[in-house]
Amino acid sequence: MSSATLKKIIPCKKDQLVEMVLDIEKYPEFVPWCIEGKIFDKNESSDLITFKGDLKVGKSLLNETFSSHVSYHKETNKIIVTNLDGPLKHLKNEWHFKEINNKTQLEFFIDFELKNPILNGIMKKSFELGLNKIAKAFEDRAIRLYK
Repeated sequence: MSSATLKKIIPCKKDQLVEMVLDIEKYPEFVPWCIEGKIFDKNESSDLITFKGDLKVGKSLLNETFSSHVSYHKETNKIIVTNLDGPLKHLKNEWHFKEINNKTQLEFFIDFELKNPILNGIMKKSFELGLNKIAKAFEDRAIRLYK
């Protein structure tokens, strides 16, 4: 399995950053290797937003679709993403948001394993580089939209 934790201060309000992270249909506009994002079965209550999300990632003919269950717990300011279907054997992804002086402290955790052991080995070698590139894309997007 591959796992990592990132912690950053993003110069925007918490609610803005949460909205941006939940809007996976816009990911192809700024997330590297993301070709398509779709949201299905969205439900919202006073303390919870849930939906099924599909992300198609890759390049041209080499791509895969990941299906996940996404839940945003409003009271604890936490997004939890778990794998439903696709090339992942396991996925746990958490986003924690804390507003501090009109900026947001973002803590991101990911733990995953691909079903294909060969691809999993390749992914482990380039995991940190890819994760940092994606994290930078989220930060740059938030700055462009909200600063």
